[in-house]
Amino acid sequence: MAAESCEEMSGNGVPEESSAMDVTEALPPPPEASEENGGAAAAPEGPADPDNYSTALATASEQEDLPADFERLWKAAHDNPQDFPSWTDLLQYCEHEGHAATYRRALEAFLARYPLCYGYWKKFVDLERRGGDNNKAEEVCIRGLQAIPLSVDLWIHYINLLLGTLDMNLPDSAVRIRSVFENGVASCGLDFHSDRLWDLYVEWEKEHGNVKNAAAVLDRALRVPTQLYSTHYDKFKAHLNNNPPKDVLPSEEYEELRATCRQSQKAKRAEQAQEADEERPPGEEEPATPEGTDSEELMQKIRDQVLLRRDKVYQDNEGEVRKRWNYEDAIKRPYFHVRPLDRLQLRAWHTYLDWEIAELNKDTKESSQDPNQESTEESEITTQRQEASDDAPAVQGDHRVRILFERCLIACALYEEFWTRYIQYLEPQGVQETRAVYRRACQVHLPNKPNIHMQWATFEERHGDLNEARRVLEALEKARPGLAVVRIRRAALERRAGRLDQSEALLREAVAESKERPTLHAFYSIKLARLLLKVARNPDGARTVLQEALEISPDNDKLHLNLLDLESSAEPGASAEAVQECVTRALAAPLTPQTKLLLSQRGLQFTEEYSNSIKSVLSVYEAHQKLLDELGGTKREAENGDEDPEKTSKTDDSSSSSAAAPASSTSHVPITTPPPPVMAADPSAQTGYGAYSSWYQQPQYGGYGGYGYQNAWNYNQSYYPPS
Repeated sequence: MAAESCEEMSGNGVPEESSAMDVTEALPPPPEASEENGGAAAAPEGPADPDNYSTALATASEQEDLPADFERLWKAAHDNPQDFPSWTDLLQYCEHEGHAATYRRALEAFLARYPLCYGYWKKFVDLERRGGDNNKAEEVCIRGLQAIPLSVDLWIHYINLLLGTLDMNLPDSAVRIRSVFENGVASCGLDFHSDRLWDLYVEWEKEHGNVKNAAAVLDRALRVPTQLYSTHYDKFKAHLNNNPPKDVLPSEEYEELRATCRQSQKAKRAEQAQEADEERPPGEEEPATPEGTDSEELMQKIRDQVLLRRDKVYQDNEGEVRKRWNYEDAIKRPYFHVRPLDRLQLRAWHTYLDWEIAELNKDTKESSQDPNQESTEESEITTQRQEASDDAPAVQGDHRVRILFERCLIACALYEEFWTRYIQYLEPQGVQETRAVYRRACQVHLPNKPNIHMQWATFEERHGDLNEARRVLEALEKARPGLAVVRIRRAALERRAGRLDQSEALLREAVAESKERPTLHAFYSIKLARLLLKVARNPDGARTVLQEALEISPDNDKLHLNLLDLESSAEPGASAEAVQECVTRALAAPLTPQTKLLLSQRGLQFTEEYSNSIKSVLSVYEAHQKLLDELGGTKREAENGDEDPEKTSKTDDSSSSSAAAPASSTSHVPITTPPPPVMAADPSAQTGYGAYSSWYQQPQYGGYGGYGYQNAWNYNQSYYPPS
């Protein structure tokens, strides 16, 4: 277990409700429990908002005097809530000052942001208990367990709290304590380090004279692979030897073993009696044996049979421990901390999860191949009394996998990859369980990670909850303003939902808000224009958007290319003039020579393909050739496929050695200018229009899909277009 000190900041559980590890129903409601304490979806909503903190602080300031440095430390923590040392400084100061109200307020605020720090939940409980409010202390403890159901330390702290506050002379008190023990072992009893909770349960039952219950708890612990597994078997043997088997064993098992042992004892006595009859004097009768009494010899035989059965269970459990030992030993920090884990630790968790899932798949496969095998083996080594933990192998394996995931998400709570992996494991099994994990990840531990929020929105949309998908994306955009990928995802969601007007409104709003950032403004303008053109069938509106964007960013080649693409997609007869206007505007804009050549080339290609007049084609071609002449050095560099003059001269000098090069090699020539002259041909002949037809249709000319225009856009990558 991790240290409980402030510096260690350890944690041993997971926040939020989850079907896999849900203790909301298992825990009894705290006295006067409010709605905010009943669910673990988030810690109390008040402290989750820094504005609420400030209001609460101002109110408190009016009512009482605060410690001298409290406001300074409070402001430092809330101005930068991601700065963990600021929080620990605040908490240590409040604890040292002994000011209960400020300490309580600081703990509420801290645990709302870092609910996995179980040591501070214990401090919070102790604070309320010192103040004499046991009901409040119990309420805080339950909130902590809802946030960290895997915390063995917090379960033990809760039990000790009840033992110190409940009147054990009342019959309901023992029932309640036992219920809490059961909830505890159900929540974290499969943890590899849960031995202390099992031992405390056994000792409590012994102290209250419940010998049979203590044996039953030990019997269950024998089947759990824990770090101190062998001590449970030793305690079971000592408990069995120190008490009559009848008081230790379940009635069914005891009667079965008693009958079996007595039958064996009778058979042995009959054999001995037959031998004695041969030696007994004539007329002497066999001495009477009292019926219905159990001799010490019989009790010892029963004990031997019990241990023979349990030894098989112990050996199987020892095998499970050996399988896990190296994986457990590789985990050096099982508690929560904001300090990053090294790669070896991350790899150790991944490897452990891989193995546990593989074991589950293997058990499931074996069970499906021979469904009667497990029951046959159990009939040989166990009694008819089975505990809830002894279910089918697949159910046991699934529970172990979930426990391991939850343990992993304590140490790796700030790592998106492990949340995603857990979600991928849970989603085939249930929507609600998966949604609960998404909620825990996004609302508590990863509030500023866009990828997992967008995955959550996709999940909700896929399962038909569009309102929740909208809420998730809106909350993310509020937390991370300016993320283009989020606004585009919101617009796409509305478009898929059939709300085209809302999709357009979101993009128009983004265009209007980004005018001070030209590159981002151009990005949103292109997206809006494509929506209007392709979906709304409004080319005039799309044209207007792009033209307005060009007034702000005349040097943006993406805007020129998209406007040219828009004009080229219209009816050829009606769009010829508009295409040439696009080219003319681009040539007058402050674009790079390569971009101007590309746009001129595309305009020439359009004219060649769709013009009804050879004069038009020749006119455009002559303009293109004039542009090539004006660019001078750029033309020669591009013609030779290299921008380095030295490499260009070397290429010219060695052109004779490449006369036999296949025609397909021209496909690698840049798209902005014609290919190199063919060997043995008159170079001047290449300047005529006829030579143009051999190169203008190069397939690469379409490489203008900036911003992911023609490629699939990776929605899972946050994107800030440079300004």
